Amino acid sequence: MTTQKDTWTIAGREFTSRLMVGTGKYASFQQTAEALEASGAEIITVAVRRVNLDRSKESLLDYIDPRKYTLLPNTAGCYTADDAVRTCRLAREAGMSDFVKLEVLGDEKTLFPDNEELLKAARILVKEGFTVLPYTSDDVIMCRKLEDIGCAAVMPLGAPIGSGLGIRNPYNIRIILESVKIPVIVDAGVGSASDAAVAMELGCAGVLMNTAIAGARDPIAMARAMKLAVEAGRLSYKAGRIPRKLYANASSPLDGMIV
Repeated sequence: MTTQKDTWTIAGREFTSRLMVGTGKYASFQQTAEALEASGAEIITVAVRRVNLDRSKESLLDYIDPRKYTLLPNTAGCYTADDAVRTCRLAREAGMSDFVKLEVLGDEKTLFPDNEELLKAARILVKEGFTVLPYTSDDVIMCRKLEDIGCAAVMPLGAPIGSGLGIRNPYNIRIILESVKIPVIVDAGVGSASDAAVAMELGCAGVLMNTAIAGARDPIAMARAMKLAVEAGRLSYKAGRIPRKLYANASSPLDGMIV
């Protein structure tokens, strides 16, 4: 097997870790920082509406080393394109980043994305020079449209946000992987390390999660488990799994059997 470093890129930026993590729902900023460290993530996402941009007071940003992490502000909680665009502009003006995770939600119960508003916001942000990573449904046509307008990656959901149901439709994710050239990052729905490994075994460039780590009984241990799962899933994908067969296939050669 090759020993070449297994890196990936988004809009020309190179990364080694394929695990991206959120920063919400932790018991404290200190626990957030410890989970980030254990995860080995290089890209972390923060909800702009939750961050105290007044740096004279304690803020999550005080616990994040900008030299170590690429900050990915997100528009969580936005339900219209206008709100999402305004939030991204605020993040850039505050010096956070122009590398943004775009969320435009369609309804409070499911938190499914409103793809029509998402596309509208993405067009505006791409034209304004943002590097846009949109959270979308596992819809191949929408992913193609997002790629066509210049998004840097697509982030199809595995299952509803925070549900922990795992990847409900791996076949759609496979079709998306075959249909776009930009990185595909599974976002939302991961509940366990095995879910993260499945995302990587499908061939995704990365996987993003928050609740699966922050909501675990031991978030620090789960962060480490997710790191290892993503690495194992990626290695399994590169190694190539055996074909699935209906009937048995002996593990030992039949030649030389005593009869």
